[in-house]
Amino acid sequence: MDSTIIVAIVAVVAIVIGTLLGKAIFSKNTKKQVEEAEAQAKKLIEDAKTLAETLKDKKILEAKEHFLQLKSEHEKDANQRNQKLVEAEARIKQQQQSNNDKHSALQKQIQENENQKQNLERQLEVVNIKRTELEKHQEEHIKRLEKVANLSAEEAKTELIEAVKEEARTRAMAHVKEIMEEAKVNATKEAKKIIIQSIQRTGAEQTIENAITVFNLESDEIKGQIIGREGRNIRALEAATGVDLIIDDTPEAIVLSCFDPLRREIARLSLQRLVQDGRIHPARIEEVVEKTKKQLEEQIMEIGERTIIELGVHGLHKDLVRLVGKMRFRSSYGQNLLMHSKETANLCGIMAAELGLGQKVVKLAKRAGLLHDIGKVPDEETELSHALLGAKVAERCGEHPAIVNAIGAHHDEMEMTYIISPLVQACDAISGARPGARREMMQSYLQRIKDLENLALAYTGVEKAYAIQAGRELRVIVEADKVSDADSDRLSFEIADKIQKEMQYPGQIKVTVIRELRAVNIAR
Repeated sequence: MDSTIIVAIVAVVAIVIGTLLGKAIFSKNTKKQVEEAEAQAKKLIEDAKTLAETLKDKKILEAKEHFLQLKSEHEKDANQRNQKLVEAEARIKQQQQSNNDKHSALQKQIQENENQKQNLERQLEVVNIKRTELEKHQEEHIKRLEKVANLSAEEAKTELIEAVKEEARTRAMAHVKEIMEEAKVNATKEAKKIIIQSIQRTGAEQTIENAITVFNLESDEIKGQIIGREGRNIRALEAATGVDLIIDDTPEAIVLSCFDPLRREIARLSLQRLVQDGRIHPARIEEVVEKTKKQLEEQIMEIGERTIIELGVHGLHKDLVRLVGKMRFRSSYGQNLLMHSKETANLCGIMAAELGLGQKVVKLAKRAGLLHDIGKVPDEETELSHALLGAKVAERCGEHPAIVNAIGAHHDEMEMTYIISPLVQACDAISGARPGARREMMQSYLQRIKDLENLALAYTGVEKAYAIQAGRELRVIVEADKVSDADSDRLSFEIADKIQKEMQYPGQIKVTVIRELRAVNIAR
């Protein structure tokens, strides 16, 4: 037991001693770490101070550079403003000098005008004196003439009246001409205003269609395939399309000839497919032509639908939509029929609105303008004129009676019973007769020129007549011994009036009467 107590005591003592030794060692290590931390902290503080000084110097330097830059820009701006001020002062001085020069010139001109005025007043006084003397001499001359001619006062008065009558007649003709021209201007002023505004607000493409279409080839070797053995391919293609194929020495080209643009388009598309496919034989040609016809029918419907959507015309019968699309492949005197109909429709709508006819009438007028020529693209041939045929088709498709009447009456083949009928007729004439819209047939053009010259030659005293400038001017040469100067003016007026009443022509015709008197002598 004593040994156990001793062991316990020794153990306790050992523990205490160990604890004390551990604390001493720990205290020593902690002190060392604290000293190292303090040293490191001092070093960090010194490094921070050094870095702060460095940054401070750097920022100060940057601030100085920025200040110098701003100062330089300010000085540059100030110099530029000073330069502008100097230039402005120079311009003002120059303008002041110019104004001074103009003022001096104006004063000089005023002085010259004043001098001229005084000079004219003096001349006027002289003229008045001369006039008084002339009247006095004229009275004396008249008295001497009366003595020489042995004319009584009544006879002289009669001759004077006749002379005055002739002069009055000439002046009256001039006044009549002037009054008539003024009346025409006043009567048509508003109409011209509406027409001009309508034309200016309407722009339509112009496509001149010919009787041929040129199909381009990649090489001339394909021509042999198109012709075929003994020409069977080309014969099959011509029979299927109704188009003449002209294959000559023209390099890399085939001419498709036909007066029907729709057939030419079918032939062109079919030939294009055959050339791309490479298989060209009679059976294949018939198959491709049939497919092309169906495709073109779909394209025609698409063109018609696109047109009515573009113009804002809704509710058309599908047959009318198809005829509208078919007009794309028809031309009239070189003017594309669909472009002409669209232009007429726009003109009708604009002019109806300008006349204040109401929104409903505006829509009817636009619809009638689009459909007025559908009789030119019938599905079957008929003896009716295109106006009456178009009216019949429109009536069959359930169109408004006003539209039917406008279509049938736009060439005066039906009586006009609705207000839009003369409107469609006028817009059709505007679209077809404006410069560049249509080509005139050579035969009708030559006949119009001939009729114009013959009309002038029918007058007494006319020696020659020439229609020049494509029939827009008529030069009339008269015999000087039969037509006086006064008669020339009257003749010009009468010819122009007769042309206006009896002839049909586009635009206007200028009538010029030329009277020339030549005196010829020969020195021998």
